Amino acid sequence: MKIINLDQTEYKKLAAKSYDLEKRRLRIEFLKLQEDVIKNNRRICIVFEGRDTAGKSTAIRFFSEYLMPKHFNYIQLGIPTKWESSHWFQRWSKVIPKNGQISFLDRSWYTRAITEPIMGYCTENQYRAFMKKVNNWEEELISDGVELTKFYFSLSKDQQKIRMEARKNSKLKYWKLSKNDEKVITKWNAFTLYKEQMFEKTGTEVSPWVSINSNNKMIARLTSLRYLLNKTEYHRKKILKPEKWSKSLNNYSTNLEGVKFDNLSYEQFMVISKYSDDI
Repeated sequence: MKIINLDQTEYKKLAAKSYDLEKRRLRIEFLKLQEDVIKNNRRICIVFEGRDTAGKSTAIRFFSEYLMPKHFNYIQLGIPTKWESSHWFQRWSKVIPKNGQISFLDRSWYTRAITEPIMGYCTENQYRAFMKKVNNWEEELISDGVELTKFYFSLSKDQQKIRMEARKNSKLKYWKLSKNDEKVITKWNAFTLYKEQMFEKTGTEVSPWVSINSNNKMIARLTSLRYLLNKTEYHRKKILKPEKWSKSLNNYSTNLEGVKFDNLSYEQFMVISKYSDDI
């Protein structure tokens, strides 16, 4: 089993204004990487997995906001057809990036490793077949030139509950909480078990899982993008030492339901941001 647990303490004391500066610097580097991908016909595939409300979609927006739109894809496949369900890897092969592209997968083929067996959307045989074949399938992708990164965004049970309640009571984001989501959150222990099995079986030396603590989404985004840039080679690469997060500065701000809160202390910021789906 190969799991990379990133040390996120390097961003522990990042001041609010420094967050914006660090975000800008990392995005500039990512744009350099995209230019290299286009020029050299590279294929980069980034998987974002995790429980509901872990921050996968917002992390993808964070990564991609200033990239050239024609050269990246946001992938979020819906409910599979009967044929797709029985031809799982063929389904996902269609969204693997082509030459000169970066693909962001908001959930991936790994729904068959966790969500589908727990919710009864696939058979036990389909689950076992997937777990048996997925490593070889990924190795073939990598051998064919696909540069694969697998992020797993993790959060605590209490934090998920807070974010679910925030969605449920939001006049702007209530639609994000489906009946299926409400069923999923009742199966916390089952998700933990299947997640650990997924890590054990599919975290390989060739294709490891990168575990990101996303209880603080801001730090999770910086950490994951910085990891990607550090591990990937590209022309004019320049990774700067991360700034520090300061709890002593009263210059934090956040948005909640369209209302901006300024000049917050770190403690105030941490309380309010728990209820914001954008943080």
